[in-house]
Amino acid sequence: MSTRPKRKAAEAALIKIAPTPAPKIVKRTKLSSPPSNDPKTQRVSKFTSQTKKSTSPPNVSGKAGAADNAEDSTGPRYWLMKAEPETRLERGVDVKVRFFIDDLEAKKTSTWDGVRNFEARNIMRDRMKLGDQCFFYHSNCKVPGIAGIAEVCKEGYPDFTAFDSAHPYYDPKSDPENPKWMMVDVKFVRKLKRFVSLKELQSHKDGALKDMFLIRRGRLSVQPVREDEWDFILELEKQDSDASSVQ
Repeated sequence: MSTRPKRKAAEAALIKIAPTPAPKIVKRTKLSSPPSNDPKTQRVSKFTSQTKKSTSPPNVSGKAGAADNAEDSTGPRYWLMKAEPETRLERGVDVKVRFFIDDLEAKKTSTWDGVRNFEARNIMRDRMKLGDQCFFYHSNCKVPGIAGIAEVCKEGYPDFTAFDSAHPYYDPKSDPENPKWMMVDVKFVRKLKRFVSLKELQSHKDGALKDMFLIRRGRLSVQPVREDEWDFILELEKQDSDASSVQ
């Protein structure tokens, strides 16, 4: 008896029960679209690229840069304040603004009124603090210079002389309800051991005082002084004026 039919039947049975291999998945690569010539599409793409948010952090400091001779807000503050020790006439009339270091010594404390410059006003209003040290500077006189030291004893408040029509510094545009001008109070600390003239200070314009506000912008009546400049001037007062001017 032939076994061929049985063998064929067995092979057919194996074919039926053999697992069908899983189809191989071919990952397709997405083809990029060709550039569009449609003007509308081009405008949308350009707008999208322009409005994409930057990942750079915004500048939130609010500072445009360091101010000239700005004092360190965490350290001591020093200033130079100008007073006029001699009589000043305007149109032949004494405006009675004469005030010098001896007057402050006699009064002990005084208002620093009559400032009519916005930059100087802002310094007194916003930056001067209790305990700040100030050089008392004689200005608008034959020999200008630093005569002594004062200290801020009351922070900025409205300058009431601006409201007094009889005062030399009366300002009819200054409203008591919205004051335009400010002042501080200062107290006498001491006179310098010797008067340090502007001429002597200017002799150091290429050295320790090359950046000093007084040397670069002398006209401002209230101005900042850096700590290193303050210390240098206090060293000058200990020296002979002739010797210090040639250093």
